[in-house]
Amino acid sequence: MMWSPFKALQKNKTLTYGIPMILLVVGGSFGLREFTQIRYDAQKIKKKLDPALEARINVQKQPVILEEEYEKMQRLNLDEWSNIRGPRPWENSREYQDQQRAQQATGSPGATGAPGPAGEGARAARAQPDGP
Repeated sequence: MMWSPFKALQKNKTLTYGIPMILLVVGGSFGLREFTQIRYDAQKIKKKLDPALEARINVQKQPVILEEEYEKMQRLNLDEWSNIRGPRPWENSREYQDQQRAQQATGSPGATGAPGPAGEGARAARAQPDGP
């Protein structure tokens, strides 16, 4: 007779399935919080460096001075540049680059991407031959 209330509780589906599920979800969230905290603590430890080592690294990473960059830009020759189109996804990039280099080396009009007098150049190189 003493076990009859316990058997009634065992048949109750809320107590059999619901409470363990709630305990699993709540307990899992606390467990995950602890594991993620360990992860973030480990990242903080990795980021910390010796003061001597950090000083040597910071010397190498000095900020770029704006005037130096301006002088570099002045030295560049921006009047004689050519716009070279990259290959399309369906084109063989290696073959297309070799063709562009060959055109630049010969100095043909197609090297700049502009078609020549007869419509030659990059467009003619991209054209696929017609089948019979």
